Amino acid sequence: MRFPTIISGYTGSLVVNNHRHLYSKPCALSLSFGSNKNQIKMNHIENSNGSIHNVNGGAFELKLDELRQLMGKVDGDPLRIVGVGAGAWGSVFTAMLQEAYGSLREKVLIRIWRRPGRMVDKVTAQHLFEVINSREDVLRRLIRRCAYLKYVEARLGDRVLYADEILKDGFCLNMIDTPLCPLKVVTNLQEAVWDADIVINGLPSTETREVFEEISKYWKERITVPVIISLAKGVEAELGTEPRIITPTLMINRATGVPIENILYLGGPNIASEIYNKEYANARICGAEKWRKPLAKFLRQPHFIVWDNGDLVTHEVMGGLKNVYAIGAGMVAALTNESATSKSVYFAHCTSEMIFITHLLAKDPEKLAGPLLADTYVTLLKGRNAWYGQKLAKGELSLEMGDSIKGKGMIQGISAVKAFYELLSQSSLNVLNPEENKHVALVELCPILKMLYRILIKRESPVEAILQALRDETMNDPRDRIEIAQSHVFYRPSLLGQKP
Repeated sequence: MRFPTIISGYTGSLVVNNHRHLYSKPCALSLSFGSNKNQIKMNHIENSNGSIHNVNGGAFELKLDELRQLMGKVDGDPLRIVGVGAGAWGSVFTAMLQEAYGSLREKVLIRIWRRPGRMVDKVTAQHLFEVINSREDVLRRLIRRCAYLKYVEARLGDRVLYADEILKDGFCLNMIDTPLCPLKVVTNLQEAVWDADIVINGLPSTETREVFEEISKYWKERITVPVIISLAKGVEAELGTEPRIITPTLMINRATGVPIENILYLGGPNIASEIYNKEYANARICGAEKWRKPLAKFLRQPHFIVWDNGDLVTHEVMGGLKNVYAIGAGMVAALTNESATSKSVYFAHCTSEMIFITHLLAKDPEKLAGPLLADTYVTLLKGRNAWYGQKLAKGELSLEMGDSIKGKGMIQGISAVKAFYELLSQSSLNVLNPEENKHVALVELCPILKMLYRILIKRESPVEAILQALRDETMNDPRDRIEIAQSHVFYRPSLLGQKP
């Protein structure tokens, strides 16, 4: 069904369906509305100012009241939630909270911080204009907010848009095709975080330490301790006499002094755009019981089920590990023209390496099998790391372009390859290889990880070498690798900063 539309251009006004909207310069416009299939999903209505109101607000208000009470909030003092970082997942996560709780303005204030000054190039502006005009609900909202004509001007090259500017209208630069609800955007980090009760870390792991070191300057005189939920999936290796893995939650703890009990990790097999479009999904929030259980309840929505778990660091590390092998999966898919057989061979080897590594890091690795495989599966299917591997193999991207890719954001698997390779190369972790009857570095038993390091980090092998690693006639059965891990006293809690 198409909607009847009357549009005419005037000097100083635009008439749409008999409603006149003022604008600042003369222009002639020709627009058409799309079908009604993209209107706001059921359970949400759009307010006159373009914000989204949840018609099931009663249940959400009860959950909000419970969390406010736990955090010691009194009437007249809103719960302040701020997202730090506006990548795809960080923006979607904040937008989901805004849709659920944003209408309860006297009780909660939801904002998102991103750096100012990032310009939107003309090609992206033109695509954004097409997205806007394909979505009737978005087009109407922008017109009502007197925000539409700047997108017309940007499409024509008459003005420059900025990433923080379009985010206010619900457009994430890394996810243009999925419009979000309007967001309250703050570009001054101090203003955003100084009084925040809950901080959502939506930054890549490679930026987490630097930004939270700056945040710590603004928290020196705080009386209350904030709660931090990290969405980052990435790791670093800290080498030395006792090598260990550094996760984003530990980076935050070290940078700010916030107790680890107040820092949680949320992760799962999630594709940001699909979750915002109400595809059914689940996730785990991991950390201290005091916060993880009430926050799991607070974050849970009909289409987004959040469980809780006490194993913070291990789940966080696994979230980074799957990104390593997703890059290789994308390479194999592109190089073999999506051969199901070749992809299954790669999957057998990469999962055996991941199982091998989980035995090193977890006392009960079997408990991680389901979550790790689910996260790996969705990342291999549709994640940005697999996409990156495909583009490299097709020659559409090059390593010289770095690990921050326009329209996608940070490819965190690259830094994770470096971290896991360096960690597993440490001589203090050597194990006996029964076939050779000698001690070897752990990384020698992970040929896929070794090859990804040579391709992505050392840049001494071409992308095609990933297939050579798979077709190496001397490569052992993937099962042998798992048996080595199971037959040794393999668990090294010190790698995660834990005591035996």
